[in-house]
Amino acid sequence: MDTTICPWCHTEIVWDEELGPEEACPHCGNELSAYRTVNISKEDLDDDELEDDDEHEHEHEHEHGDNLWGEDEQDGVVPVFNTLDAYRDTYDLEHYDSSVAAVLDEQAEVPECPQCHEYMLLAGTVEVSDFKSAVPALLGIPLLNAPFSLNMYVCPSCFQVQHSLAEEDREQWVRNIGGLRK
Repeated sequence: MDTTICPWCHTEIVWDEELGPEEACPHCGNELSAYRTVNISKEDLDDDELEDDDEHEHEHEHEHGDNLWGEDEQDGVVPVFNTLDAYRDTYDLEHYDSSVAAVLDEQAEVPECPQCHEYMLLAGTVEVSDFKSAVPALLGIPLLNAPFSLNMYVCPSCFQVQHSLAEEDREQWVRNIGGLRK
């Protein structure tokens, strides 16, 4: 038996070798073969809110308690509003999406945005020179010596920023922690 992890709901999916892999997650229904994003505009959210108010007008008194998103919230997951949608009237977002896809194809590393789970673009590197490293007593040397570089990734959808240690400085990190073979 093989397992797959759904990239959307992080549920482990166990499938039988005779039947083959699942095409859609049985828990959330999203496709497992393609990682897709659905853009929801602010207007769509407002329309749904108005329809819900009309249908359930005063039938219940705030059963949700502190749940700001109504009954749609599942397993503590809060939906993310696509910040990019604010630029839809001014910019050609179809061309934007195709350019993002082309840039992602060129990247060696493609981290996932922790906020909305889109793939992030490498915006550049930041050199860190003013840095005071921790010196664990066990090692007796700094974990990382300045100057070093950080890769800066930006989410093309919600504009979150994430950093990771640049490739050329990862060797220093591993070596300083004790990664040399003896």
